Amino acid sequence: MLILAQLIASGIAVGMIYGVIAFGYQLTFATSKTLNFGQGEALMLGSLVGLTTVSLTGYWLMLPIVLAFGLLQGAVVERLGVRQAIRTNSEAGWIMATIALGIIFRNLAENIWGRDALKFPSPLPETPLSLAGVRVLPMEIAIVVGALAMMLAVETFNRRSIYGKAVVATANDRDAAGLMGINTSLVITFSYALSSMTAAFAGVLIAPVTLTGAAMGGVLGLKAFAVAIIGGLNSGLGVIVGGLILGVTETLTGFYLSTGYKDVPGLVLLLLVLSIKPSGLFGTMAIKKV
Repeated sequence: MLILAQLIASGIAVGMIYGVIAFGYQLTFATSKTLNFGQGEALMLGSLVGLTTVSLTGYWLMLPIVLAFGLLQGAVVERLGVRQAIRTNSEAGWIMATIALGIIFRNLAENIWGRDALKFPSPLPETPLSLAGVRVLPMEIAIVVGALAMMLAVETFNRRSIYGKAVVATANDRDAAGLMGINTSLVITFSYALSSMTAAFAGVLIAPVTLTGAAMGGVLGLKAFAVAIIGGLNSGLGVIVGGLILGVTETLTGFYLSTGYKDVPGLVLLLLVLSIKPSGLFGTMAIKKV
């Protein structure tokens, strides 16, 4: 039982990272019905920018720099890869454009930081803590707390601020929001900026417990996309639960079966959800009026 509790604790930390990235998918889908398939690269760039600046500024100044960089990077993706596709109703356009931009960002990272994995210094002690016999790294606790705090902050912003209410209005009905005087194009840009900011923050959270590098974002982005589908693209609770399910399942499979099979249960679950409840475990079917 102690081993099982240990595996679940590790899986929760990984799952919360998946949840934060999936939360970014949800932000863009809500306002524009589009997704940034380069979301993993936003995480990767956030971790590498954080690695570069942390030695110069310290952790407390590094975080705002990374968040600002994430905002800018997301706005660039929307401006270059998504805006025109939305205007022309080209679904293939934004899919291919965001994938292409993700590849470009990864190549830029390889040329700037190299292809080797790099060690990100941890802001917290690396000696595990013992909680009821379960050994947990302080940084793993920080991952869970930080991920929940980021998602809660974004939700609070959307519900309490006038700009957040414009985001919610656009998500509910983009055409009606435009008729009410809301600049929906700017709201979509902002949602992409916010999405990449959350991914960049996730990169800084996970980097101290893993190695960071130009190749780290691809797999994480794909797994987070699976989490968003499993939980539901229009459910905040869904991305958290979906992330926890995938994270815990992976760690259990890797230990009890083989690390070579740890990705299989999550993909099987994804296929089951798509066949039984395509809107996700907590998602709702959208009804289109024509």
